[in-house]
Amino acid sequence: MRKIILQLLYCVIVRLFLRIFVGVKFDKAKFLLEEKQFIIVANHNSHLDTLTIMASLPRQIVHKVRPVAAADHFGKTKFKEKLTNYFINALLIQRKRDKDHPENDPIYRMVHALDEGYSLLLFPEGTRGEPEVQQRLKPGVSYVLLQRPQVKYVPAYMKGMGKAMPKDDNLIVPFTSSLTYGQATLIQSNDSTEILQQIEQDLNRLK
Repeated sequence: MRKIILQLLYCVIVRLFLRIFVGVKFDKAKFLLEEKQFIIVANHNSHLDTLTIMASLPRQIVHKVRPVAAADHFGKTKFKEKLTNYFINALLIQRKRDKDHPENDPIYRMVHALDEGYSLLLFPEGTRGEPEVQQRLKPGVSYVLLQRPQVKYVPAYMKGMGKAMPKDDNLIVPFTSSLTYGQATLIQSNDSTEILQQIEQDLNRLK
């Protein structure tokens, strides 16, 4: 039942809303069906970012993609946590590492989700920035990819979302926006810094 709800919600309702009301231009994402698993890495300017990427996914896999989100924001209460888990399919993680307690460590939880067969949606900037301004990428995604190097990452660049729904503003307004995907790519290095540079270059090429 939940699979059907997620397919209906994102592939029909949210997709139509974003396309018609907001003005989002979606890139084709059917190529993701060819990948067993992947990690979408995207820039982050708005709460619309997660909805946009989820709405772009082929209906066959939308329920298998888990957006990674901060537990202290999206899981403040048990009720909010349940809503986020059910309707966004989110993987709620804490912001800081906890190597002494693996079940709470964000890297462990992301790798575990991959091992369960899910794909992930990650925003390496960590938080929403100013519209069209890319912040420095945080290393979490590189640590995950280093532990599961057979999983490809997929760069995704969104433009205009920060204008349609700016940070600290809950009002959605029409604004010509777009989502562009890059190719599914394997990491080319065993060094965290070099992996981040590779991802950053891919995102810059999509601008």
